[in-house]
Amino acid sequence: MCWSATANLVAGSGICAAGVATLAGVRRRGDLPLAALPLLLGAHQIIESFLWRRGGGSGPLTLAWAVIALPLLPLWIPLGVLFAGRAGTDLRPGRAAEGMTAVPVLRVVTVAAGCATAAVLAYSLATGTVTAEVRGRTIGYAVDVPLLPLVLAGYFLATLGALLLSTDRLLRLLGAVMAAGAVVCGVLWRTEFISTWCAFAAVASVLMLVWVWRRAGGRAGAPLPS
Repeated sequence: MCWSATANLVAGSGICAAGVATLAGVRRRGDLPLAALPLLLGAHQIIESFLWRRGGGSGPLTLAWAVIALPLLPLWIPLGVLFAGRAGTDLRPGRAAEGMTAVPVLRVVTVAAGCATAAVLAYSLATGTVTAEVRGRTIGYAVDVPLLPLVLAGYFLATLGALLLSTDRLLRLLGAVMAAGAVVCGVLWRTEFISTWCAFAAVASVLMLVWVWRRAGGRAGAPLPS
């Protein structure tokens, strides 16, 4: 979320560009889901730029925004961390597949939390109506979610917990950045002062690009083999 339609569009376009570069640098199949996260975040910002221009409301655009933010992210992130942590197959020519590593119990817990949270949120969107309302320099979204405190706990465990519990230092840093972003943006959003999530999404996208570049051995890499 950003503070205006223009800010959302500019941020979303830049994040999508970082997402393309991130995917182009992937050399392990297991890294693909997590590497696609910047593209997802960029698309999210661009969708919201259209919501700004039309003044909020309900409908397909609002629903698309909510699907990404609510059921998709708590499922996507822990699964992405899980796949990346299992090493996967190296996609560079001439490299042998790496062995699978043991999956820590806590990582499985974050995936389970993500699945349960995504199921509840998907049900809420399927049976209710999500609305968007411009409030000062922020947009507020409303949808009826049962057991909201429990769902929020599951959401943060799945998204932030999966990253913070990763054995990868850059992914833990990404988790810390997103946790800080959640706190700062939450406070600013509640005061209806300004929405700044797009700035943290941009930082997260740069970190993902660095993560993929490092996983590729410090090289941008040649095109992936067909």
